[in-house]
Amino acid sequence: MHKQMKAACLKRLNRIEGQVRGLAKMVEDDRYCIDVVTQISAVRAALRRVEEEVLRDHVAHCVEHAIASGNASDQRRKVAELMDVLARSSR
Repeated sequence: MHKQMKAACLKRLNRIEGQVRGLAKMVEDDRYCIDVVTQISAVRAALRRVEEEVLRDHVAHCVEHAIASGNASDQRRKVAELMDVLARSSR
């Protein structure tokens, strides 16, 4: 992962960590259920954005490198990896 992308992902993940702590506090404080569910949805959306950025970086570097290498087995492996992770993330 490139340094700039890594820094951006870590910044987002730290923000998400704060959101999760806020969720725990909401539960402890017996906040209204719909408010808690709304915040859970916000956390999941934020995690999806991080996931998209990591995948975008992976395709731009790891998959692109495999394609440029001309190594057919490496290319197939990278594409299979990508397909597997996309299938899991859509569940």
